[in-house]
Amino acid sequence: MSDARPSRLSEGLPYPLGATWDGLGVNFALFSAHATKVELCLFDATGEREIERIVLPEYTDEVWHGYLPDARPGTIYGYRVHGPYEPEAGHRFNPNKLLLDPYAKQVIGKLTWNPALFGYKMESGDDLTFDDRDSAPFTYRSCVIDPAFSWGRAPQRRTSWENTIVYEAHVRGLTKLHPAVPEPLRGTYAGLASAEITGYLSSLGVSAVELLPVHTFVDDSNLLEKGLKNYWGYNTIGFFAPARRYAANPDFAFAEFKEMVAHLHAAGLEVILDVVYNHTAEGNQLGPTLCFKGIDNASYYRLAPDRRYYINDTGTGNTVNLSNSRVLQLVMDSLRYWATDMRIDGFRFDLATILGREPHGFEEEGRFLDACRQDPVLSEVKLIAEPWDMGPGGYQVGRFSPGWAEWNDAFRDTVRAYWRGDEGKLPPLAARLTASADLFAKRGRKPWASINFITAHDGFTLGDLVAYNDKHNAANGEDNKDGHSHNLSNNYGAEGPTDDRDILDTRLRQMRNMLSTLILSRGTPMLLGGDEFGRSQKGNNNSYCQDNEISWVDWQGIGPAERDLAEFVRKLIMIRHALPMLRRGRFLTGAFDEELGVKDVSWLTPAGEEMTDDNWNDGNARCLGVLLDGRAQETGIRRVGSDSTLLIIVNSHTDTVPFTLPEAVGGTRWVRLIDTSDPEGEPLALRDFGHAYDVPARSLHLFVLQPTRTPLRDTSAERSFQRVVQAMDEASTKAVRFGFD
Repeated sequence: MSDARPSRLSEGLPYPLGATWDGLGVNFALFSAHATKVELCLFDATGEREIERIVLPEYTDEVWHGYLPDARPGTIYGYRVHGPYEPEAGHRFNPNKLLLDPYAKQVIGKLTWNPALFGYKMESGDDLTFDDRDSAPFTYRSCVIDPAFSWGRAPQRRTSWENTIVYEAHVRGLTKLHPAVPEPLRGTYAGLASAEITGYLSSLGVSAVELLPVHTFVDDSNLLEKGLKNYWGYNTIGFFAPARRYAANPDFAFAEFKEMVAHLHAAGLEVILDVVYNHTAEGNQLGPTLCFKGIDNASYYRLAPDRRYYINDTGTGNTVNLSNSRVLQLVMDSLRYWATDMRIDGFRFDLATILGREPHGFEEEGRFLDACRQDPVLSEVKLIAEPWDMGPGGYQVGRFSPGWAEWNDAFRDTVRAYWRGDEGKLPPLAARLTASADLFAKRGRKPWASINFITAHDGFTLGDLVAYNDKHNAANGEDNKDGHSHNLSNNYGAEGPTDDRDILDTRLRQMRNMLSTLILSRGTPMLLGGDEFGRSQKGNNNSYCQDNEISWVDWQGIGPAERDLAEFVRKLIMIRHALPMLRRGRFLTGAFDEELGVKDVSWLTPAGEEMTDDNWNDGNARCLGVLLDGRAQETGIRRVGSDSTLLIIVNSHTDTVPFTLPEAVGGTRWVRLIDTSDPEGEPLALRDFGHAYDVPARSLHLFVLQPTRTPLRDTSAERSFQRVVQAMDEASTKAVRFGFD
């Protein structure tokens, strides 16, 4: 401790929670319902030496608080919280443990695994013991920040859900190996903000970047012992502070993060964060005491009837207790902070079922879900649920409240199985192509509520989905026992890399098929970063611990075939934007509208006839036509639509299937836009009604109806058609900007 004069202290206020600089001093406020005393520990400028310990003088509404007029931005601090150490009653207070402020906007230092981090004598394995070693030399510190930031002219992005295409990426992995990003910036927020990366993403045509967790998180000790790291970041300890590890200048990570957001916005891209509010890095009763456990364990965590133990619906040892109003406030305050101060456009919630879970089970109107719906800030940003967890009744796809979008794993599994050639997949495929109305068409929800994806960070990449029959996770150090075994993958004749041209061609075609299905389906497409050019992780389908070349995007490995695939994806995206029929905010019913004389969707056999029950029940049927009538009602207003009519044909057979092209009202013939078997084929090829069109094995085809010309009058159908033609022309003249050509 320092012999310097003690800091001036006044009572302060119980709000806002955290350490708040007001221009004159800093107010400190910490919630703990069961503490008996809270000490504020101040450190020197290095963060190494504790120079003063101040007892917060006031306790108001379960908040301990005090005001230091001498404190400034840059003040480094932590807490020691006194109270009962009674694990059987759910209390684990231990003032020997320096604790992170739950509201810390900046976290400094690093965590070094040591027995002193544990509230009990870790070596004994008995959490009923009490440890009196000081954890300060081994743990994080909190730091006061000045939140002022000049956003300049960077506009806040607001892309409608109907026009949203999500690109899931990792801050480090996306840029770590990019040759055009300056080396000191690779793997950082600044690197992601570079012109090379923003230019690439905007040229590809995606509208939003969804970043894997950037909240401050912990590397598990067992991973470090193996020479690995928590790469994905699903082990949060600080819900307000961006991770220092991704900052080129770690001491100003919060400012660098804001600059990244500004640059992405300027490039026309929204920023969505993958967030983890369902659990923390403190684990179960045998885990460390870093923050919440030592501040008020019984409030922050859901405890079992035997309160020594934790409810573990997450599989990580603990579950955050959102039934507690102050804990719910923490989460809501965190989300509003990122949405306002950091200008984040949306959030994807890890294991979101937990956030809607009350003590008796999941509720569509649970406290958290209801709070988001009512919040004036959060109700206007994108909210995406991962709608499952490991608890009872954990699978809740389609059951989240209006206003939420949800990851649709049924789309993933159906599309994978269909293109692999599995039997009986036409009925579920039809549902997935049309935004999974069976799951989402209720309570006024819209097709965009279905987040369609084929791959995500968790599982095979698209390139590996067509190159491996089995997972290859040996590098994770778990004897290949981790990760999913139900991958619905196919290597098409060779496990992993091969020089066989036929196998490579088949793999590329299957990737084009799945990418086309993803982008041309109704709902919100989500593309895993790197899938647009067939990125591989060497068959590892659980790369959570691989902060290395296994997970990093290999930009220099992109050859001509990979470039062609990226260009194909860009063309698909441009076509999607040019065809409102693919993005309409109404679910398709297949019912004939007597008043308008239109059927919005028709399902066709290869004979060009409507599917019957027998056709649907034929497990060997693998070829289907989808006729989307552009004259169908567009909105709630009863009127004929004005969009182009489309025909999508899919064939997962291993043989060519002749398909009779159907007649369609308002046109004369079909114009082919996409042929996954021949992506370089004749653009805008014409085919007459009744033509027996040969659909090659394993291929998808998209046609647009050429409208009947009306002399001296430019109809809405003609204008819609011309927009498609223009998009095709633009796709052939503009290239994806990789940034290192």
